Amino acid sequence: MSEDALVIFTPSGKRARFALGTPVLQAARSLGVDLDSVCGGRGICSKCQITPGYGEFPKHGVTVEPGALSEWNAVEERYNRVRGLAEGRRLGCQAKVMGDVVIDVPPESQVHKQVIRKSATEREIAMDPATRSCFIEVEQPDMHIPTGDFERVRRALQEQWQIETAEADLTILSKLQTVLRKGEWQATVVLNKGNHDAAHSILDIFPGYTETPLYGLAIDLGSTTIAGHLCDLTSGRVLASSGLMNPQIRFGEDLMSRVSYAMMNPGGDREMTRAVREAINSLVLTIAGEAGISAAQIYELVIVFNPVMHHLFLGIDPVELGQAPFALATSDSLSLNARDLDLVAMNHNARVYILPCIAGHVGADAAAVALSEEPGKSKDMVLIVDVGTNAEILLGNEKRVLACSSPTGPAFEGAQISSGQRAAPGAIERIEIDPLSKEPRFRVIGVEAWSDEPGFAEGIEQTGITGICGSGIIEAVAEMRMAGLVDASGLIGGPEQTGTPRCEPRGRTFSYLIHDASQTGGPRITVTQGDIRAIQLAKSALYAGARLLMDEMGVEKVDRVTLAGAFGAHISAKHAMVLGMIPDVPLDHVTSAGNAAGTGARIALLNRAARDQIEATVHQIHKVETAIEPRFQEHFVNASAIPNAAEPFPELAKIVTLPDVSFNTGGSGSDTPRRRRRG
Repeated sequence: MSEDALVIFTPSGKRARFALGTPVLQAARSLGVDLDSVCGGRGICSKCQITPGYGEFPKHGVTVEPGALSEWNAVEERYNRVRGLAEGRRLGCQAKVMGDVVIDVPPESQVHKQVIRKSATEREIAMDPATRSCFIEVEQPDMHIPTGDFERVRRALQEQWQIETAEADLTILSKLQTVLRKGEWQATVVLNKGNHDAAHSILDIFPGYTETPLYGLAIDLGSTTIAGHLCDLTSGRVLASSGLMNPQIRFGEDLMSRVSYAMMNPGGDREMTRAVREAINSLVLTIAGEAGISAAQIYELVIVFNPVMHHLFLGIDPVELGQAPFALATSDSLSLNARDLDLVAMNHNARVYILPCIAGHVGADAAAVALSEEPGKSKDMVLIVDVGTNAEILLGNEKRVLACSSPTGPAFEGAQISSGQRAAPGAIERIEIDPLSKEPRFRVIGVEAWSDEPGFAEGIEQTGITGICGSGIIEAVAEMRMAGLVDASGLIGGPEQTGTPRCEPRGRTFSYLIHDASQTGGPRITVTQGDIRAIQLAKSALYAGARLLMDEMGVEKVDRVTLAGAFGAHISAKHAMVLGMIPDVPLDHVTSAGNAAGTGARIALLNRAARDQIEATVHQIHKVETAIEPRFQEHFVNASAIPNAAEPFPELAKIVTLPDVSFNTGGSGSDTPRRRRRG
């Protein structure tokens, strides 16, 4: 056995080798992993709970054996007996590394809580929800007319509300007689009619006329984050928005890694299904608590996700989505009972509506974006980009709409970045680099002031400066390119070439120092050559997907670009274009749509006609499969340059002059053996 072992922490992606017998908490602290502990590692506070993953992890290149962590010790046994540990959890201060292991740090064990940047976007929505309440007056029983109470309830619904058929389960029937008699044969009935349901479902019944609050939850279940918006089903108002990390990250940061985990580990798909359903239950309780309502008043969920998440949530093995022809088990919308999906935190009879998928790699989240942004009604050619770990891209106008997905990976989320972290207080989210002095200034989440402004030092007393999140790393790379610290190929120059000691040697390459707090025990936050490459890979996949749709559409340019999701809300159009993430258009033609997938889910929650609309629309959207298109690779290679090796960016050139430097020679930064073509 090797004398040390590889330890990989998720969701941060930080990794290193540690001597066997190293406590997990100690390993986490040495890497700067956000793992809480207030009792000094004595197994008292329970703050350092972690979840180890076992099996084969192709993405990480490791196989985690059952003995990767030490056996439970007396401290953990005592804690579990007295206070209880969730299944699969360990105490990081007690568990010791005994082999290669993947360790997930759940949200409740993180000091700096994740900021889920998927807030609800203001939107006027015509109210016609699938879940509503109806007041009825029920005939009293008659000895001479032997019909049951429920049959007379159905007759009242038919006569007074023109509802032809209604069904109820045993939980409703068991309290029906008490409710009717208490209400003196008047009752308020909560009903739901899904698009594919033949009958209305009675979800609840109350005595007399009761203005019972009805709530629904619109959920955007992403590969990395899960965001929910709690809506009043009467007014449409958003009462609260909340989110959490997708716990499936420990099985793989990208979708294909999770498919591989399911293929290589028997029962792995069920393990991932259980994890994400537990997360939804947790989100329901959290968001209900934030809104100050009872979770039992949540009667309906609308959920959107990509195809792999769709299958894993429903309990369907995703293996077919990992190989051509990428067949879905079903692409239609679904109307299901929440309890059949182990969703038990809300009302017992709650219903779940799932939007249709467009195709094997373009899911219900893309359908929700199409419902929200309606590219099929646009007169000009619009490109809509919803970026996460997997990019959903739509291109079209009123004549035709195309769609594709592109595997951007987790770099835009701050993962697989040397100083990267999820969006949390203390993370660098904005950065500017002076092109003359090469000195940076930045902002961190939770503090309004920039690093060179009054109030910054006081502001970070609570948050600290902990790392750099996705929006921060994107701006950092773009700023480095504009400041002449990075050349068109993505190579970081040395201190002599760039004229700044902030460009430090790092092995055979260089890195750029943004912030150094090592003298006070804090982190050194840098952008390394590996970070640049990770961003290049992600942005190349994104641009290649967009360019492929433009080829299919037969256009060389688009009229406007809409950036959706957390990416769109927090990245400036200029930085995105400098990197070459999006096609060249005038900057004022680039807009943010906020969380378009979440907005689409809210529209479907609050308006039944919208469900009919999107179910028809998905059949009119033509899907382009990037995995089998030969030109995708060509576009990908060209897009690896910053901004692009083959395509001019004339609109960008009007506002930004990129330094014509090259660092692939031993000479100065002004050496230019190859000039990049630029419009």
